[in-house]
Formats: sequence, structure tokens, C-alpha cells
Amino acid sequence: MSTQTHSTGLAAAAVAPRETSTPIPTTAARREADIPDVTDLGLADAGKRRILWADEHMPVLRRIRERFERERPFAGLRLSACLHVTAETANLMRALQAGGADVRLAASNPLSTQDDVAAALVVHFGVPTFARAGEDTETLYGHLVRALEHEPELVVDDGADMVAAILAVGQERWDLVHPVLAAWGRSLTATAREALAGRILGAMEETTTGIVRLKAMERDGVLPFPVVAVNDAKMKQLFDNRYGTGQSALDAIIAATDLMVAGKTLVVGGYGWCGRGLASRARGLGAKVIVTEIDPVKALEATMDGFDVRPMSDAARIGDVFCTVTGNRDIVTPEHFDLMKDGAYVCNAGHFDVEVDVAGLAKMATGVHRGISQHVDQYTLESGRRIYVLAEGRLVNLVAGSGHPAGVMDMSFAGQALGAEHVAQNRDALATRIIRLPDEIDQWVARLKLETMGVAIDDLTPEQERYQASWSLGTS
Repeated sequence: MSTQTHSTGLAAAAVAPRETSTPIPTTAARREADIPDVTDLGLADAGKRRILWADEHMPVLRRIRERFERERPFAGLRLSACLHVTAETANLMRALQAGGADVRLAASNPLSTQDDVAAALVVHFGVPTFARAGEDTETLYGHLVRALEHEPELVVDDGADMVAAILAVGQERWDLVHPVLAAWGRSLTATAREALAGRILGAMEETTTGIVRLKAMERDGVLPFPVVAVNDAKMKQLFDNRYGTGQSALDAIIAATDLMVAGKTLVVGGYGWCGRGLASRARGLGAKVIVTEIDPVKALEATMDGFDVRPMSDAARIGDVFCTVTGNRDIVTPEHFDLMKDGAYVCNAGHFDVEVDVAGLAKMATGVHRGISQHVDQYTLESGRRIYVLAEGRLVNLVAGSGHPAGVMDMSFAGQALGAEHVAQNRDALATRIIRLPDEIDQWVARLKLETMGVAIDDLTPEQERYQASWSLGTS
């Protein structure tokens, strides 16, 4: 089969259905996997309104969906997604479905699901969805199993949970997965376990945390199939990570605490794109911002951006609010809790709930008042000091808030959708490695976003193009 070079989406040809030796099963188990699991289908009408409202603010993704409806680039392909089930995600699923994909959606976080959106996806948009707000860990991984039972050929992931599960099941590494996943994996034949990864054309990953895990797989030589690093695209890092996290994390902190930000000392753990966005927006609201870092280059950048840079052990003594955005673990630990002032607020805007050692804090505490306010738990230490943990240490912007604005997710999910198309179109040409989203996709998304905002820019003149292409032209 000949491969096609990816276009920016304005004139891409539809891809013929993939020939496969693993046809879609018609077994009772497969039919059971099609039955959705959401909290309340009666919420569907409210969820539909929320989804369509978000769609109004996602013009780039809407344009992609309209083209996908015409060209059907995913015809004949099964796709499973493990994502936060929000209105913005719903519009991504609509776009992929419009392109002909047979889609399934499972929650990537037990607390971030919008139940009305999950219901609307099932009732109004025909997307089998497996997500309940507040679900326990067993249910969360059970829902991941339901997505894997779909036998996907394309994967859209958030945190690399689905890719890691596929790898562990294929290698029979039951020690690496939750018991629910292990039990399911053991129920498969050896052939079925091997086919789970073998049929996958590629995956898309949208988080920094997920890319870190995937790079570790690549480094160890166990990455099971090509993965498009949507997170590393300019339109993701510069906008979603910086503007999205910067705004949504602060929105969530304020919503959960009713805190006056002006005059408070806010400690930002990490100065990547998410940290940059959070620090600048907190300063804009009048906070005194401290940045902690391990990277000397980023620490120097934060210093020259005008922020106070200190080790966390110093910042812990004076911070009023702490928010971690590193993608690593143990950023705030008992050592730091022991130094904090009475009434300090601690939260995390990184992907997994490992940045703040909530379990360690619980062991230190003489009393815990869960739900002292919505999404706020109070931990009382032996000294009488109180520390408030937001959103159980999980993604504060999605648990205590509504997540990133639709306008910024428009760009990120455009990258996800076009990344999936890139994999489908170039299925025979992609190496098993982490792949950067092609620059032409970034450029196209940016130009269309500017167009929808009514912003015009200059084009190079022929003379400028010749000058940039020449080595012989210099000082005259």
C-alpha cells in the first residue's frame, strides 16, 4: 500500500479501510463492552447544551470535523480514547467519529468527569462512554478495560495509561498494572495479548507526564507502536500548557477556596510552560510569586522574569498557596508540610496525583476533616496547624474547576485530531518511536485560529523568500 504525505487538512484524501486479520468481534463479550457506563442518562440534555456551547468556542476543531465528515479518513478503524470526559473532549470525539472512526471513550481521572457530558455523549452523540465522576480506582481501571476490549487500532491517550496497560498486558507484567487490568489480561489467550499491541497503528499523547513515560519506554526499547507527541507541538505547549493551565488552575483554586489572591504568596513548583503560565497569571492578580526549580536554566529564566526563586524547603516557610506543575513526584512532602504556616493551601496541576504526598500528610495529621468545603480537605497537625489540600492532590483545574477554556482546547484537540489523521494516512511509513507532530499541522492550526479571531498577518514577499533560501546574499 502506498503512503500519503500529510497535508494540512484542506485537501487530504480519504484513506481506504485498513485490511486486517483481526476483524471486529461479534462475541457476547464484545457486545457487553459496547454498553456504556455513566452516572445518569437523565443528564444528557444538560450535557448536550454544555457540549454545543463549548463547540461555539472551538472553531478550528469544528472546521476539522466538517472536513472529516466529507473525507472519512478513519473509515473502518476502531479508536479508543482515555481522556478527561469534559465538554471539550466530547467535541474531539465528535470530530473523530465524523471521520469514520468507531470510537470508545474511558475516563483518565476518577474526579474530572462531567457526568452530564458523559450522558450526552451516549444519548445524543452515540459515543460509548465509560466514566462516572467520583468513581473508585477499581471502576476507573474497569472502564479502561472496556476501552481495550474494543480492540483499538488507534489510541488517544492522556498520561499514557492506555499505552502502558497495553504494553504490560502484552508482556504479562501483572506487577505493573492494577489488579483489575491484570485479571482481564490473564483471561486473554497469549495470541490475544500479543494482538492487542500488534493491531495498533499508533497513538496520540497530549500530556507532559505521558511523554515522560513514553520516552522511558522508547529508551528501554519497549515502546509498542508509534506515538505522536501532541504535547510537544508548539500549539499545545505555548497555549494549552501556558495559557490554559495558567488560567484554569487559578480559576479552580479561587473557586474551591474563595481566596483573595492579591497580597498572598503563591509558590509555583516547576517553571515549564505550565509553571510559566501559572506564575505570570498569579502575579497579574497581585500575588507575590515564588518559583521552585531543579533545572538551572529554567530557574535563571524565572529569576530574569522577575520571580523569587528558592528551594521548596525555603518557600514552604512563607507560602500561603502551593501549586505543583512539574510532572514529577514528591514535590511537596512531609518535610515541607512540617514547615508550613497555619492555613496553607496545597494543590497540584500536574497530571498524576503524585506531586503532593497526601498520604504522607495523612500520616502526620492528628485529624482529617474531609470536605470542609467542596473539594477541600483539612489536615490538622500535632502543633495545631491546619493544612488544606485541594482536590485530593489530583488535577485541581479539572476536579475543582471546569478545566481549560474551550478556546485553548480548540488548538490542542485540533492537534490530536490531525495527529490521528497523520497516523492513519502514513500507517505503513511510521517507525516505532515517538513522533513529533509535523510543523505544517502546527502552522495550519495557528493560521486558522488567527483567522477565526479576525487577526491578519504578513506573508513573505518573493524577494524575502529568495533571501532566506540563499547562502550567497549577505551584507551589501
